[in-house]
Amino acid sequence: MDFKFSAKSLDSKATKVFLCLQDKKLSKSAEDFDVTHQGFLKQALDNNNFKGKKNETLVLNAPSGIDSPRIILLGLGSEKEISIESLENAGGNIFPLIKGTPDQGLEVIVEDISLNDFTAGEICGRFAYGFLLRSWSFNKYKTKDIEERKIALKTATFLTNETDKAEKLFSSLEHVAAGVFLAREFVSEPPNVLYPASMAERLQELTKLGIKVEVLGLEELKKLGMGALLGVAQGSIREPKVVVLQWIGTDPAEKPVAFIGKGVTFDTGGISLKPSANMWDMKYDMAGSAVVAGLLRALAGRKAKVNAIGVVGLVENMPSGNAQRPSDIVTSMSGQTIEVLDTDAEGRLVLADILWYTQDRFKPQFMIDLATLTGAIVIALGDYFSGLFSNNDDLREKIRLAGEKTGERAWPMPLDARFEREIESEIADLKNITFGRKAGSATAGQFLKRFVNDTPWAHLDIAGMAWADKDLPTVAKGATAYGVRLLNELVQNYYEKQQ
Repeated sequence: MDFKFSAKSLDSKATKVFLCLQDKKLSKSAEDFDVTHQGFLKQALDNNNFKGKKNETLVLNAPSGIDSPRIILLGLGSEKEISIESLENAGGNIFPLIKGTPDQGLEVIVEDISLNDFTAGEICGRFAYGFLLRSWSFNKYKTKDIEERKIALKTATFLTNETDKAEKLFSSLEHVAAGVFLAREFVSEPPNVLYPASMAERLQELTKLGIKVEVLGLEELKKLGMGALLGVAQGSIREPKVVVLQWIGTDPAEKPVAFIGKGVTFDTGGISLKPSANMWDMKYDMAGSAVVAGLLRALAGRKAKVNAIGVVGLVENMPSGNAQRPSDIVTSMSGQTIEVLDTDAEGRLVLADILWYTQDRFKPQFMIDLATLTGAIVIALGDYFSGLFSNNDDLREKIRLAGEKTGERAWPMPLDARFEREIESEIADLKNITFGRKAGSATAGQFLKRFVNDTPWAHLDIAGMAWADKDLPTVAKGATAYGVRLLNELVQNYYEKQQ
């Protein structure tokens, strides 16, 4: 599918999309069209419940005298509601209306409109980006009805008098979308295809973008003393890997920013075996690592002026005669000993070692880890927010604001010395779970805090955000890649050198 930006119509037969604000307020282009076609749009508004509200759409068969097969009215809500998120969602809302049609051309008519301080070029770029994000699907294992699944649409054109501005914005956002798609693909893959070694191999393809990729295998992890991570992995026949991704986009002497991802490619719970119901969801217990990979892909693709590190710990958590047992004690890379009371609380063990490794080796400006860590965060925040834990107020607020801007929201959660008592072990330095159901996400965050020293750090618990159970404006049901857009925005706004 080609994306184009043009000052005038390129295809008279393309389906046309006109804009409408709340209370049936048509754009000037739509009003001009209406005058030419005997009030067709206003008649349609009178005969339908469409009001122009945010996320509303109305599909109409085109009137006689026009070559287009369909006319779509795209609701934007009130002008004060217009935001980056709402514009991208509006673009995404167009895609399902075209997907099942034979239409080969689409024209979204913006022209010279400006809304809530967004210029026409910015509006077009965001529409196109949202449309692109929503167009992704994962059908590689489908063997039937392949032709029927193909999208007929060949060209999506966005009409604006600011083509240069729209093209520049979209060309940068395309690289972010590529990172989103990489993360979604990783999360969608079945665990017999995506496991530590195969994911590490795929990550090596990022060298084509200028990313340095370093893969640490079993013997290297033993030498580093990553006993917590290795304890999780020991029940599987698949060896663990830690993959280090480095993007050097500015002076190599500049301190990097660092992102750490939990990569449990399948989580049975180990000896603390999960119930069979919904265990298939545990293929996406590596979503944190997928997001880190997608983010580095986005930064490298758009040549971000920043030094960035990505570290992912890839393991499979399986029950076997060699698996870690509840009550085992492991020694982490930090030297701290951990009593493993529940082998299904494995993500924090993986993160403990790679957080320590990252802060010790790279001395970054900050570290942010992402993990599908606790079911408790889903109970607290549902699928609307990730849980945001941090030892640094400034970093926490920057992440929150980036989440608001992109629509990938994070809700600040507490860390407190009183949670520390809950993770104290009687026979080791700490234990990996607390007894009872209280503060499950907060105590997990407090556990991780033990492995970051004084480095500014944030933990994003994305357990409720990694997978969508229904279609969303810019995400089809399935893997979301939550976090790629948020963290790209964070880097771009606050940490990237301005050209």
